[in-house]
Amino acid sequence: MSSNRNFHTSTLAIHAGAPRDLHANSILFPIHQTTAYVQEAVGVHKGHTYSRTSNPTVDALEQTIAVLEGTQATLCFRSGMAAITTLCLSLLKSGDHVIISEVVYGGTVRLFRQVLGELGIQHSFVDTSIPATVDAAITPSTRLIFVETPANPTLKLTDVAEIARVAKSHDVLLAVDNTFLTPLLQRPLELGADISVLSTTKYIEGHNATVGGSLATRNEKLLERLRLVRKTTGTIQAPFDAWLTLRGIKTLPVRMQVICHNALAVAQWLERHPAVRCVHYPGLKSFPQKALADRQQRAPGGMLSFELKAGVASAQEFLSSVKLCLLAENLGAVETLVTHPASMSHSDVPIETRDRLGITDKLIRLSIGLEDPADIIADLSQAVIASRGSHSSETSLDESGEYRERPGPYDGKSLFPLDHIPHGNC
Repeated sequence: MSSNRNFHTSTLAIHAGAPRDLHANSILFPIHQTTAYVQEAVGVHKGHTYSRTSNPTVDALEQTIAVLEGTQATLCFRSGMAAITTLCLSLLKSGDHVIISEVVYGGTVRLFRQVLGELGIQHSFVDTSIPATVDAAITPSTRLIFVETPANPTLKLTDVAEIARVAKSHDVLLAVDNTFLTPLLQRPLELGADISVLSTTKYIEGHNATVGGSLATRNEKLLERLRLVRKTTGTIQAPFDAWLTLRGIKTLPVRMQVICHNALAVAQWLERHPAVRCVHYPGLKSFPQKALADRQQRAPGGMLSFELKAGVASAQEFLSSVKLCLLAENLGAVETLVTHPASMSHSDVPIETRDRLGITDKLIRLSIGLEDPADIIADLSQAVIASRGSHSSETSLDESGEYRERPGPYDGKSLFPLDHIPHGNC
């Protein structure tokens, strides 16, 4: 690929980073499914010696993500949690303290409470949407602030630039879990974060086919430390999963355009529905942090959550009644997925904590996919009817059962600015 760094994002996702296969000149970079590499002489090799340390296919994925993140290098891992665990093992020791967003993925909660806490690493769950609260929570032993924005599953936002200023004033590192938005819709490193965290399982690969994670940083010293810990603990991404992720990332920009279009249509429909109590989606005018979303994000994303007005039993019935949407514990795929956070992704979070944070037994999370939004809405509508009983009225359906305000198909127009990325290593 040309060294021109001014390509637009959709071009970079297809062509950037991954080197051309010089052996057979294949369009897709090959899978290097090998344990070790023959060395020409002692200490003389082509950059790889053992696949627990590095692998050409994994390198190709890392270079591609680096271009999208705006870094010279990223590191890829077996899972998103492997990435976060490697980050913590690289930075922290017994007695150190970490500040974490109080609304965060349940696996992150489990890591700190049930694993790192047993090793003497202290932590505080803090409302990171309030910079003054974060500043007040910092102690002399604080080494890391870990923010998830938008938060899973309430979509609560944290002002990354403001928290970065707080972190730098105390010489503390800031990591941002950007899984919900990807570097296409939010740029943590440009906003001042030190580390950008992704579960590549989600939108990056996007097809429910792999599990993986990545860490991006512009701190060369930290990068080398992460390499050492990854090599030692064996958390590197597998070559076949890396190849599948490379293939998936080529369509990431167009997928995100359609997903954002669909998510807004679904969120607006839910907000108008008489059976829905509340909807959490940064693209809605009613979203409490809409101004921050507009300033910090390039688009609202494809994740939303909502509550029905009826009780927990109705929420459970709704989840059991979807047909097109799939009840599954994942997000960011081409299929629309529905999740019950309280019993699935956040089941390890104590119930009193969940209720305080708004992760109630009535909360339903949607990861919007690529289906026609009218079909998604029709499925949600019939599930609402099922949850309320067949005698309930349904104002959004006409006599034939068809959705009245049927959205048209995606018109192909860009719904948010996918500006060119003027830096990277392509």
